[in-house]
Amino acid sequence: MPEGQPLDTHIVKLKNPPQIEKLFKAAIKADASDLHLKVGMPPKMRIHSKLKNTTGQPLTEEEIEELIFEIMSDEQKKYFLEHGSLDFAYQVGELDRFRINAFRQRGYVSVVARRISGRIPPFETLHLPPIVEKIADNHDGLILVTGPTGCGKTSTIASMIDHINRTRSEHIITIEDPIEFLHVDKKSIVSQREIGIDVLNWTDALRTLMRQDPDVVVIGEMRDQQTVTAAMRAAETGHLVFGTMHANNAPQTIQRLLDMFPQEERDLIRQTFALTMRAIISQQLLPGIRPDVPRIPAVEILINTPVVRKLISESREGDLSSVIRASTGEGMLDFTESLRRLVEEEYIDLRVAEQYAPNVEELKMALKGIRSSTGGIL
Repeated sequence: MPEGQPLDTHIVKLKNPPQIEKLFKAAIKADASDLHLKVGMPPKMRIHSKLKNTTGQPLTEEEIEELIFEIMSDEQKKYFLEHGSLDFAYQVGELDRFRINAFRQRGYVSVVARRISGRIPPFETLHLPPIVEKIADNHDGLILVTGPTGCGKTSTIASMIDHINRTRSEHIITIEDPIEFLHVDKKSIVSQREIGIDVLNWTDALRTLMRQDPDVVVIGEMRDQQTVTAAMRAAETGHLVFGTMHANNAPQTIQRLLDMFPQEERDLIRQTFALTMRAIISQQLLPGIRPDVPRIPAVEILINTPVVRKLISESREGDLSSVIRASTGEGMLDFTESLRRLVEEEYIDLRVAEQYAPNVEELKMALKGIRSSTGGIL
């Protein structure tokens, strides 16, 4: 959010449905994640990660301005005209919300609206292994979900939070930029704070977090020293904390987390992380071959057992991959085994599995029922 932007603490809601709501409803019907409006082009939607044209006519500058200005307050419109960019939100029905960024490019107004759905996908729909539900049953500690952009990290955490919401009486606080799923209170109370809408910045959100009596905390992305420190402090004091990171596997996650800190602080951070971490779930989203499952995650799961805790505290995260392969009975899972299962259950093509495999030869051996002595398959 630009510095000084007026903090929109309410969702824009008009008495009569504005014209742009027709486009929002079309995006909901198409299960699109984003709606793009640009002068000289028809409206576009991002569906399953790909931008697609709609059947609408190319939009003029006047049409886009009319569409977007209708749902802005006078204060927002003034700010946008002065600064050329604005973030705000718009609610459609009870279960869908759009996080809108209006901006100028080449002197024209463009709009990107991110759909935020209240339809939380359950574990089974996401095709996550059953151990993920058990991980969500923890009552304290740090749980990280990692992977590249667009791999489904947010969906995985949303599903875990919904499980807690349905089964426990807790106060769940999320700090997100932006909110991507809307949670309705069930057994728990869920307070969702969006940077730029509900709170000015990450610093303010983290500073006031412990005053809000949380049991479960979601810190959207562990992006810097401040967010990691806040997450581990909350986990140390008996809270269950979820966060995401851009890392491909558990060892890389630990290294990236440590790299956020000065060298002289890393040993303390390492020891704290070894004690507070409960699990690391790393995932990649793969193209599927079943018509009803167009995308499916391959997953690596590290559970913080005493052996894992010892390896992390001794700076031996290079040995974690072997521990994961040898600990399937404790719910752990490595990418090779996950790919093997997806191929054998006919969710993905063998060529896709080989493309994403950490080691293609090891995958081929696993598909033949042969694993190394630490792999558990002979």
